[in-house]
Order: sequence, then C-alpha cells, then structure tokens
Amino acid sequence: MGVSYSELLKATNGFNDSTNLISKGSFGSVYKGILEQDESKHVAVKVLHLQQRGATMTFMAECDTLSRARHRNLLKIVTCCSSTDFQGNPFKALVFEFMPNGSLENWLHPPGDDASNNDQLHDRNLNLERRLNIAVDVASALNYLHHDSETPIVHCDVKPSNVLLDDDLTAHVGDFGLAKFLCNPSSNSMQLNEQVASSIALKGSIGYVSPEYGMGGVVSTQGDVYTYGILLLEMFTGKRPNDGMFVDGLNIHNFSKMHELPERIDEIIDSRLLLELRENHNDIEVTKYNMLRSERRNIGRDTKRQVFASIIQIGVKRSSELASDRCNMSQVVVDLQTVKIQFLGNRL
Repeated sequence: MGVSYSELLKATNGFNDSTNLISKGSFGSVYKGILEQDESKHVAVKVLHLQQRGATMTFMAECDTLSRARHRNLLKIVTCCSSTDFQGNPFKALVFEFMPNGSLENWLHPPGDDASNNDQLHDRNLNLERRLNIAVDVASALNYLHHDSETPIVHCDVKPSNVLLDDDLTAHVGDFGLAKFLCNPSSNSMQLNEQVASSIALKGSIGYVSPEYGMGGVVSTQGDVYTYGILLLEMFTGKRPNDGMFVDGLNIHNFSKMHELPERIDEIIDSRLLLELRENHNDIEVTKYNMLRSERRNIGRDTKRQVFASIIQIGVKRSSELASDRCNMSQVVVDLQTVKIQFLGNRL
C-alpha cells in the first residue's frame, strides 16, 4: 500500500533540512519522520533527486530488489510514493524502517566538526565483539542475496554508509539503487542480460569498486566479495580505503597484508580497538590469586590478537585483485563464524 506526497510532507515536517534531515546523497535525501497511521514508530523517508540523472532508475531498482528480498539483515521497506508534489512536479520516495543507531560510517568515522557527537560516539564505541557481529550480519545479508534469494542479486555498493544499525546494533544492509539481478545462477561470474549490462557505467563507490569493474568487467557476485573485503579491513583498521596515506601504489589491501600476522597486528588495527587489546595491561598484582588472574588476561590478549589477525586475513583474501582468488560469501560467513566461536570460546 502506497503513501501520498502530502502524508510524507506532514510526516517529515515539510522535509525540513534543519530538524528532520538524516543524510543527503547524490540520488536522494533521507528524512526522519512519523506516519500518521502509526505514530508510535519512526520511519526514514528517502526522497529521490529526480533532476539527477539515474535517480528514477535507482528508485525502480530499490523497489524491485526490496520487494523480492527478505532477510533480517536487509533494510526493510515500509512503503513507497510515486506521485507529484503540489507544484505538479514528479515526486518519488521510499519509506524504510528507521535505524536509531544510524550508519556504520558515523560510528567508524565520527564527524570531526561535532565535538558533542564525538563524545557520544566515543562512549558507544564499537568494540571487537560488536564489530565482529556487524561483520557477520553484513556477510549474512550478502550471502542471502547471492545464493538464497529467488533471483541472485549483486548489491554493487556495499560500504559503511549503506550499513545501518538498529537499537541492538544489528546491521541492516540498505541502498539498493545500484543492485543488479543476475540471470545465470550457474556460476560466481553470473552475467547480466545485455540491456541491463549496457546501462552500467560505474558499479559502486570510489575505493570500494573491484578491479575488474574498472577494466570494464561485468557485474558478478565476486565484485561484492571484493567490496566486502575492503569494508572488513576498514572496520578493523579504522582507515578509509581512500585515506590520504594510501599513495604510490599502497592501498588498504596491501597495507593490511603487510601487517596481518598476530605479532604485527598492533601496527594496523583501529586505535580504539588497540586500547581494548591493551586494557589492564599494567594492572599486575603480586599475590598468587592476582598473578593467576593476570595470566588469564595475557591469554585473553593473545587470543584477541589472533582474532584480529584472522579477521584481517579474511579481509585481505576477499579483496584480492583476482576475482578467482576471492571465494564466495558462503565461505566468508563460515570463516567469520569460526573466528566468532574462537573469540566467544575464550570469553567463556
């Protein structure tokens, strides 16, 4: 059931940029709102910038994808609107479940010019366990799209700003404006039909696009695997793939590969995770009881260091330049679950 322009106008306080704007991208702006039919629940209203070339295609792609895909780690669409505004201009919008904890982007890279927001996000830092859970959530969503949906789907734009977090910090993959349906599910290099393939210019965002796309390769599930590998490295190093330090052939993949061994992991992981790794390092008592407790802490640190190294290795392998070296998302889920069991087993 659709919703009208006037209902969305009211729900978002007139699409108010000052009080309701959540984010703004090239194809649309997202506003927080409350629909009249359910005033107990907030929604996110994505208003398409129809003057932007490709915005209408983005709207259609999101509607088509989300009407077919159902998974706990995919952003749920509530309704949509395809109408005109009060001036008679075309108007299109998508209404999604509201994610109160925002995007992974804002947790990994808090806005530097908002001190109060930085303090708040520091208090709610994503520790190792939370990041590992989010990594599993995103991998599970992609695995569903590639292998378990009715028609295989390639997201084409997996990045932190398109990963949204709910009340419990469960991750939901959103923004399917570049998503493509694959018509030959017989292999990991599934081809698009010619009409769709010819309409594709750039399959993703700068820093996350797989090398074969840059050379004119067709859309495949392996492109998402590469992008996921980059996302995983970003989550645990705290560095964007287009960080200024990556020059003269150095990139986040090569940088991580050089430091992926457990004994070098301290050199590359996010400084906030490094604090967690070193917590209580100097709190050593001399009594027998506290010496035993200190020994247990050392074991915990060693295990955490190995967990970090295992995650970085997964990210490095999945962001390999050659698509044939990347495996598929099913194996990624298995590998991450193995690391999670290793981590939780140590805690237990």
